Amino acid sequence: MKFEIQGKDPNSKARAGIITTDHGEIQTPIFMPVGTVASVKSVHQRELKEDIKAQIILGNTYHLYLRPGTDILHQAGGLHKFMNWDRPILTDSGGFQVYSLATSRKKSEEGVRFKSHIDGSYHMFTPEKSMEIQRYIGADIFMAFDELTGIPAEYHDAKRAMHVTHRWLERCRTWLNENPELYGYKQTLYPIVQGNSFHDLRKESAQYITDFNADGNAIGGLSVGEPEDVMYEITDLVTDILPQEKPRYLMGVGTPWNILECIGLGVDQFDCVMPTRNARNGMLFTWNGVMNMKNAKWKDDFSPLDELGTSFVDQEYSKAYVRHLFISEEYLGKQIASVHNLAFYLDLVQTARKHILEGDFNEWKNQVVPRLRQRL
Repeated sequence: MKFEIQGKDPNSKARAGIITTDHGEIQTPIFMPVGTVASVKSVHQRELKEDIKAQIILGNTYHLYLRPGTDILHQAGGLHKFMNWDRPILTDSGGFQVYSLATSRKKSEEGVRFKSHIDGSYHMFTPEKSMEIQRYIGADIFMAFDELTGIPAEYHDAKRAMHVTHRWLERCRTWLNENPELYGYKQTLYPIVQGNSFHDLRKESAQYITDFNADGNAIGGLSVGEPEDVMYEITDLVTDILPQEKPRYLMGVGTPWNILECIGLGVDQFDCVMPTRNARNGMLFTWNGVMNMKNAKWKDDFSPLDELGTSFVDQEYSKAYVRHLFISEEYLGKQIASVHNLAFYLDLVQTARKHILEGDFNEWKNQVVPRLRQRL
């Protein structure tokens, strides 16, 4: 994997670049739609490519391990072939899903033993197992297996989890060095900065990750319910330490305004389930603010769904029609909203990229963020 910075904003830490993988190039800053179980919910792969213009998607190690399983993925030749997606894929390590199974897991230095949410069967994830599963999935970018703590947390818990994350990172690298790639293309490991909301821990972890000298780096343990100002504070702190010449990935973030603010803090890659999850509940993100499509105000509004939208659904369907679909509980409403939101998120980061290259990103961001936050 290679990363080239093509431009920087003079009044923030924002930068525009290109990540090159064996499955294609990724223009940064970039948003990565989440395809948890080998599908981005409610959206065809053709729509992802042609209308939404996704350049990379994210797969979930925990869920793909449980269904369809690594045997099926290996027989298919990896996730790219299984789901007919010929562009880059990033996989998370399963660490966040294991963290979310608080009542049905047991942690140790070796790894985490957990109970499947599907059938109650027990499984063990270790750094080595996470790497093995991601190798079978065949992602272009792997995430290291880490341990995170919710915010707030006790200092000693956050420190212990950070050091466990660092030890597990070394085990991830050892396993990858000892086990050859399966599908004939280069796969890259991203380590993850942890340390909760404690500045000294975040600095220590960011320096450890910098010294690890990977091709790209991630910031984890945020977007777990902390206030926005804490998210921005920690992100700003960490990007000051992580190497300039490597891409930075802020995991699980977030709203359109979160993304723009964190682009300004030097982040290059984002993912979040928000555009599709909120779409299924009737919430649409637009350049003029957030629309609740179940509101009665859209009942007789026959104007296009989003006059500024870039996807076909924005011009082909009216607000009144989409509201009707949601009120009638027709699944088509969820599909239309999902395509719209994902296309908007990709348009958001591409527009941000344009302003970075033009040198006026920070001024543009400060103008547009208040508008994005409005409730329509």
